Amino acid sequence: MYLKKYNLKNKYALVTGAGKGLGKACAIALAEAGCNLIIISRTKKDLDSVAKIIKKLKVKCKSYICDITNYNEIKSIINKQKKIDVLVNNAGNNIPEHFTKVKTKNMEYLVKVNTIAAFNVAQLCALKMIKFKNRKNIGASIINMSSQMGHVGGPIRSVYNMNKWGLEGLTRGMAIDLAKFNIRVNTVAPTFVVTPMTKKFLKNNNFKKEVLNNIPLGRFAELSDIASAVVFLASDAASMIHGTSLLVDGGWTAK
Repeated sequence: MYLKKYNLKNKYALVTGAGKGLGKACAIALAEAGCNLIIISRTKKDLDSVAKIIKKLKVKCKSYICDITNYNEIKSIINKQKKIDVLVNNAGNNIPEHFTKVKTKNMEYLVKVNTIAAFNVAQLCALKMIKFKNRKNIGASIINMSSQMGHVGGPIRSVYNMNKWGLEGLTRGMAIDLAKFNIRVNTVAPTFVVTPMTKKFLKNNNFKKEVLNNIPLGRFAELSDIASAVVFLASDAASMIHGTSLLVDGGWTAK
């Protein structure tokens, strides 16, 4: 009886940055739960690979090549969808630099990707969700991909901190405004996960050791740890979880 609430059959989820890493894992996990997918990435090869896996799970999958910083393009993609029940607002990036050495062009790029584009995608999807005639009864879920760095500070991550703390604030503001439509809004905040983006940072043995020393459980998160948290928040099993952050950080922020 209770496990039925995790079933996402007949739901439609849009996942940004779905070509690799966390986005890919989340898209596949949602498909495994019965959800139909709308996947977005900048790279056709990656999208094709993910779509192939999803279609084997006997659910629908549409894929779109798009840079989410292109507002008109992402707006066109979202507006042409008949239905969106779940958004996994995942696309993002990081360029670690000491605060005193942050290059203006890098700071502006990261704000554009991690903050402005995330806001635009969330707003466009919320507007689409609201228009669905039965929305108040069936609900919807927006999941913004945050980080433990949206809860604590970190070395050479001042811009990323700024982005993710901003995303946490945005999530709470959205949650208040969208509650009357039965659209839940939360973040998932992972610790370090071995993905194509983090792999290059973790090649530094001193950095790797320092990171592991900050995680009480003593290990990096697996992609499945984050994907299962996303599926939970997308499902009716989380129907009373709203305006908060689900930390998947191995205890990093408990200290």
